[in-house]
Amino acid sequence: MTFEEDVVELVWVFRVIRRWLWLIVGCVLLTTTSAFAISSRMPPVYSASVTLLVQVAPGTGASDYSAIRASELLAGTYSQMLTGRPVLEAVIAGLELEETPGALAERVEVKLVPDTQLIRLSVEHTDPTRAALIANAIAEAFIAQIQTLQVERYADSITSMQEQIVELSTLIEETQAAIDALSTPRTTQEQTELAHLETILAGYRNTYATLQQNYEQMRLTAAQSTDSLVVVETAQVPKRPVQRRTLYTALAAVVGAMVAVGVAFLLEYLDDTIKTPDDVSQTLGQGTLGTIGRLAKKEEELVVVAQPFSPVTEAFRVLRTNIRFSSVDRPLRTLLVTSPGAAEGKSIAVANLAVTMAQAGLSVVALDADLRRPRLHQLFDLDPSREGLTRALLEGSLNGRLHPPLLRLKRLRVLPSGELPPNPAELLGSQRMQELLHELAQQVDVVLIDGPPVLPVADAAVLAQAVDGVLLMLYAGHTRRETARHAVESLRQVGANLVGVVLNAVPTHKSSYYYYHQGYHEDESGRRKHRLRRWKGPLAAVQRLFGRRRKAN
Repeated sequence: MTFEEDVVELVWVFRVIRRWLWLIVGCVLLTTTSAFAISSRMPPVYSASVTLLVQVAPGTGASDYSAIRASELLAGTYSQMLTGRPVLEAVIAGLELEETPGALAERVEVKLVPDTQLIRLSVEHTDPTRAALIANAIAEAFIAQIQTLQVERYADSITSMQEQIVELSTLIEETQAAIDALSTPRTTQEQTELAHLETILAGYRNTYATLQQNYEQMRLTAAQSTDSLVVVETAQVPKRPVQRRTLYTALAAVVGAMVAVGVAFLLEYLDDTIKTPDDVSQTLGQGTLGTIGRLAKKEEELVVVAQPFSPVTEAFRVLRTNIRFSSVDRPLRTLLVTSPGAAEGKSIAVANLAVTMAQAGLSVVALDADLRRPRLHQLFDLDPSREGLTRALLEGSLNGRLHPPLLRLKRLRVLPSGELPPNPAELLGSQRMQELLHELAQQVDVVLIDGPPVLPVADAAVLAQAVDGVLLMLYAGHTRRETARHAVESLRQVGANLVGVVLNAVPTHKSSYYYYHQGYHEDESGRRKHRLRRWKGPLAAVQRLFGRRRKAN
């Protein structure tokens, strides 16, 4: 991805955020207010902590580093066992609590102190005394449980040795009694038996001594291998509750902002309407000759007359200039203005564009070729009963049918639609229509034609073949991309000369694309000055920074 593409993506991201800033701010305010209200009604919570030290018992033959490492690993194991069910059940039974082990576990938090052999156990409770009592009870119960488990490792071996020693003592006593009975042997057989018993007794005594030595060694080993787990800091009764209202409010604000931003980008992704010239270029592959701002009042549809110094009026002047320079080799004498669907502002654009061209010194005819829903006579305040295009086509004459609007513009004439025929497509596609357009083109500089929409009816496609160029009007935020594509394809199929696209009703607030690319204002002397309104946010700083680096490289 190139640097320019990165900047475009960054511009799009900031534009989406600014467009949906009201949603983001609203969600943040809603979540923070809710979190603050809920946390304010919650009872105060107190936290008591007890600290345990874990050490490997001395005498195991391990080096100091190994012992410390073993203690750290053992501390990690103990931290998982501290909230085990046996420990919590012992605490509940000992303190006669009315909680289940699961509910008690939710109050307990166990943390390892980094780079140490310490375990810190914290208990939260609405009663500060009970919080400290439970924390100390859990530590004591766990120490007792660990000691019991460690002693049980050698219990079976020690018990087995004790049983062998007792059994061997019995055999020694029995053998000694038999030897005492044969203390004075009389026969050779008795002497032999006495010698045999003495040999057996000596073996028993040797075995007894060995067992006794192993027994003592086992007891010593069991005592030395018992890991040390002690309380180094008991839990004290907390005096102040845990202050979490600010934390909850901050987390709620972050979550609210993240959810709102996610929803904003989701809505932007699901929105398939055309809103900016970049959308026009990416979707249709066409250039945008002009961006017309949204009219503030419906009564001022002829805005170039009502507000001659407004940004919308200046946008029509820019459009006029772009049209004149869009086809230098072949002047556009007849220009059809159409749109994909109805109510996309083509009639208003034709009326205002005709006035600006007449003000620039061009002789213009505004022709209303929408024989289904005409509007030019309303915009120019003409009598709807006057004869117009329909009668001119039927009689083959323009005499008396070009009406001057009530604007005192000598170079502007209007040919309204007149009566509505039952066969508009046949009239617009007739030879007489072509002859009429040719005749008008010989009399004036420009013939602006307000045509019907492209997709609902075939009138515009038929009329597009008889004109020098076609101007496609799109309603920003209303015209869908697929609809615009179908309209362009329909015009191309009939060989129309699509001059370009005009984006209509672009939002005129200062954060919109319209004001970002063209902004006009009046100074105190009344002179109009063109000014590019740059975004003074972080985006401009990033662009300047990377721009300087690219120049340096």
